[in-house]
Amino acid sequence: MRGLFIALSAGVAALFLASLLTGPAGLPMPESLRALLAGGNEPLPVVMREIRLPRAILGLAVGAGLGLTGAALQGYLRNPLAEPGLIGISGMAALGAVLAIQTGLSLAAPLALPLAALAGAAIGVGLLVALAGPRGGSVTLILAGVAISALAGAGTALVLNLSPNPYAANEIVFWLMGSLADRSMLHVWLALPPMLLGAVLTLSTRRALDALTLGEAAAQAMGVSAPALRWRLVAGTALIVGPATAVAGAIGFVGLVIPHVLRPWVGARPSALLPASALGGAALLLAADVAVRLVVPDRDLKLGVLTAIVGAPLFLHLIWKTRSGGRV
Repeated sequence: MRGLFIALSAGVAALFLASLLTGPAGLPMPESLRALLAGGNEPLPVVMREIRLPRAILGLAVGAGLGLTGAALQGYLRNPLAEPGLIGISGMAALGAVLAIQTGLSLAAPLALPLAALAGAAIGVGLLVALAGPRGGSVTLILAGVAISALAGAGTALVLNLSPNPYAANEIVFWLMGSLADRSMLHVWLALPPMLLGAVLTLSTRRALDALTLGEAAAQAMGVSAPALRWRLVAGTALIVGPATAVAGAIGFVGLVIPHVLRPWVGARPSALLPASALGGAALLLAADVAVRLVVPDRDLKLGVLTAIVGAPLFLHLIWKTRSGGRV
């Protein structure tokens, strides 16, 4: 298992470096790294520090957060099809961003769009707490999340349907596809602190999730409080998924695919799967972000489109195995 973590860490480091060095300018590596470290007001240091570095940091953080929350929710709900968007936070964050684009707030200030998305995520958390209640179980949590996701989807569709401005509607559609292009250090400082807090909360549930694999009764006998575990996971997921959606748009399948790919390598133990999925999610999103700059460099291929192309076949495979009664 140590070899797996070493390989994942090395892969993430290599892909982070590749993200820093990939771009339309085709700059040589030594010169690019020297410009990044030295700084200055010349064009090359500005490109490295203000364009490529924020994009690489957000790719690392968003991918790690989605992989981590996907593994945690699958472990808690004991549902192989669980993923970070299941509880509706990402849908509400997307609705907040859509409203900011439609009303023109996104043009008024650079951070208006991500702040509106964070506000939508906060409303989603409030609705989830109100619907699931303090004593609600995992089934209630899932149902509440599905209801909130449906509400957010209906709101987004309504805004698109009633939009009198075709340019705003086009911008909304492209934003919903997910992207890390044109992000700045302002987006990094907005998203990173809550995501780090969410990661700490989520990782703190590792031992409780290990106990839960023995069954709820056994976990309770070992001192695991089901309500405390549930709301710690909800808080951690909200703190990660809300900011991730706010700065990167709707990026799917990372939290669904990565835990399934890595689970056989860690013995299906949540305490090992959570950090492994964080590294795997970071690697996948960094690789996808590098790929969108290389596959069709003259077109704006969206990040969420590429992750869906990779993740959809595995999702269909999971559905087929579940339908056939096999183990996922």
